Amino acid sequence: METKASLSRIVVIITALFAALSGIYLLVGGIWLAKLGGSLYYIIAGVVSLVTAWLLYRRQASALLLYAVFLLCTTVWAVWEVGTDFWALTPRLDVTFFLGLWIILPFVYRQMAAKNAFARGALALSLVFTVAVLGYAIFNDPQVINGTIKAADSAPAKSDSGIPDGDWPAYGRTQGGTRYSPLSQINDQNVSKLDVAWTFRTGDLKTANDPGEITDEVTPIKIGDMLYLCTPHQKLFALDAATGKEKWKFDPQLKPNPTFQHVTCRGVSYHETTPAAEGNAANGAAPAVCARRIILPVNDGRLFALDAETGARCPAFGNNGELNLQNNMPNAVPGHYEPTSPPIITKSVIIVAGAVTDNFSTREPSGVIRGFDVETGKLLWAFDPGASDPNKLPTDGEHFTANSPNSWAPASYDDKLDLVYLPIGVATPDIWGGNRTPDMERYASGLLALNATTGKLAWFYQTVHHDLWDMDVPAQPTLADITDKSGNKVPAIYVPTKTGNIFVLDRRDGKLIVDAPEKPVPQGAAKGDHVSPTQPFSKLTFRPEAKLTGKDMWGATIYDQLMCRVMFHKLRYEGTFTPPSEQGTLVFPGNLGMFEWGGISVDTDRQLAIANPIALPFVSKLIPRGPGNPIEPEPNEKGGSGSESGIQHQYGVPYAVTLNAFLSPLGLPCKQPSWGYISAVDLKTNDIVWKQRIGTVRDSSPLPLPFKMGMPMLGAPISTAGNVFFIAATADNYLRAFNMSNGDKLWEARLPAGGQATPMTYSVNGKQYVVIAAGGHGSFGTKLGDYIIAYALPDAKS
Repeated sequence: METKASLSRIVVIITALFAALSGIYLLVGGIWLAKLGGSLYYIIAGVVSLVTAWLLYRRQASALLLYAVFLLCTTVWAVWEVGTDFWALTPRLDVTFFLGLWIILPFVYRQMAAKNAFARGALALSLVFTVAVLGYAIFNDPQVINGTIKAADSAPAKSDSGIPDGDWPAYGRTQGGTRYSPLSQINDQNVSKLDVAWTFRTGDLKTANDPGEITDEVTPIKIGDMLYLCTPHQKLFALDAATGKEKWKFDPQLKPNPTFQHVTCRGVSYHETTPAAEGNAANGAAPAVCARRIILPVNDGRLFALDAETGARCPAFGNNGELNLQNNMPNAVPGHYEPTSPPIITKSVIIVAGAVTDNFSTREPSGVIRGFDVETGKLLWAFDPGASDPNKLPTDGEHFTANSPNSWAPASYDDKLDLVYLPIGVATPDIWGGNRTPDMERYASGLLALNATTGKLAWFYQTVHHDLWDMDVPAQPTLADITDKSGNKVPAIYVPTKTGNIFVLDRRDGKLIVDAPEKPVPQGAAKGDHVSPTQPFSKLTFRPEAKLTGKDMWGATIYDQLMCRVMFHKLRYEGTFTPPSEQGTLVFPGNLGMFEWGGISVDTDRQLAIANPIALPFVSKLIPRGPGNPIEPEPNEKGGSGSESGIQHQYGVPYAVTLNAFLSPLGLPCKQPSWGYISAVDLKTNDIVWKQRIGTVRDSSPLPLPFKMGMPMLGAPISTAGNVFFIAATADNYLRAFNMSNGDKLWEARLPAGGQATPMTYSVNGKQYVVIAAGGHGSFGTKLGDYIIAYALPDAKS
């Protein structure tokens, strides 16, 4: 008995020591926070913890009464700060609650010098009250919007796109980027029965020479009975669509190195010859070589045309099926110019753009957009966004304009208007723009519409003026004919942006369909730079209207949440478009954006958009040039950092910059969840119909916890006529299916690696399949792999 009592006293002393250390931490941190203008709560919490520690050490039962009052007040304070958001309440209450639960247990309470039933009962009631509040919060999430949009009044309209229902012949299925399939064999009634139909391993995995940003972002395309896809190293595979068996492959022998900013391939493009040639084949003549061809972009600046039947090079295209996109390119260093997205292909023209290394220097390749003859590879036109005459073709010895704004995300095409719509970025370096010329600013950070046959400008709409935040247009825009409130059909284009704004324009002339008024934004640029006085803000947006405050800061516990609040108050932040600074600026929406390269999915029959915005702040900090921060790169420094985060050199301008997600000392986001949503927008009214969190921390936390908090995503949803949409994308390894009408989850499948890609769906031999690339994303931190997985319904039993 003596030994048991001694152990109990030791437990009480350890408990008192924990409370004392906690109190010291909270008191010191709370004073620091208060001096920065933050909440006084942590000072109070620190004092109470210290007094509780002293009373426990003295074995006074009044410790329980004091703590009961403190826990009750803390719970009320937490609800006052963040309402009934369970995950926002958690760091405010977790340690506080469990310490209260601990000291009420018999082996602690019985060590009190004088028992006090009232004090113990009061603490028990406070604990019950806290549990009740958290229980209510679990089922009453203020971030969720529950709504329903009715099903289509009739069967899907017959598409005039000419695409067979069972095919997916372009990155977004159509070159208008709808990511919508008219297939309905898999629907909201049977999707739960989906199972793996086949799995294909590409064998393409990360090598020692790859940068951190190696990503498997491919969306395969399907034509007839063949599936075509590229791997991160741009190996091209042709598979049997029914079985997943390899038909042929082509390896361009990419030789990356760690200075490449990316190693990725989002997809390939497809082209067929004219009907006349098809007629000859139908009359018994052998099909022409490369009558059907696959166009493959390669990260070192090459473009291949390959026979879709055999994988052989198209001999009449360029140099035996190969184009060198580095021709007439300034600063032609491998990895500085990377075509990572599939080109647009019209009846006669291949339209190619590419990524330019962000934030490395002022001597980068050009962001020029070019049109090549689809049969021969001959250069037909160019549009150089940074040139005084964008359409001027360089003569011998001349180059396109260095550092001109680039277009790295997938483009869209309207064949009736013969207009190609290109998302445009900003002249690099991105985070300081004091040296940019008017020509460099003219077509930066916006949507560019060009005549696809001639390359001539049709119109341009700028989504960010004098962009200092890397807020380029990051996603394929989506074309949809929408019925407005007056009953008129409007040829619209939807432009998702990193800021969370979705700009809605008339795709004929670029005029706004949904208002986007110019609003004042924070001023005060870094030395030598300036800030636009206003920016456009679309009325169709997922951008939070309210500014972040200390109340929005988060952590796994009260301790790291306190540090996040301190860090928040030390940064410069005055809302969206707060200028970069030497102090350090909180960028929200962050550099990763609310929308990224995935874009949105639009059911044009129901006029319903499915979106998956994310909400993850970043921090940018300008580093003035000085000793150890040279204005020029070292002679042997051939590329950037191999990443879009961390130190970015910005050689040639007065500042380097660090870019990082805004994380706690434990590596968790400092902004409270959700960090990712799925949502539906009624395009007839532009109202958000429903919104749900998506994704768990299963693959992000030390323990495989299935907590649905709402995770960051890279990739897009696809929707179908079966009232089902599919999405992977999240930082956990799942492919999921949801009801389009209300957002209810219908099915999920565990993936063997990260699914940071957009799925697709097709049918062959009367059977519908859903396919996802599960290869992971290096800088996103998901597991890498080499899987292509197809799912289908089980065959009917005879």
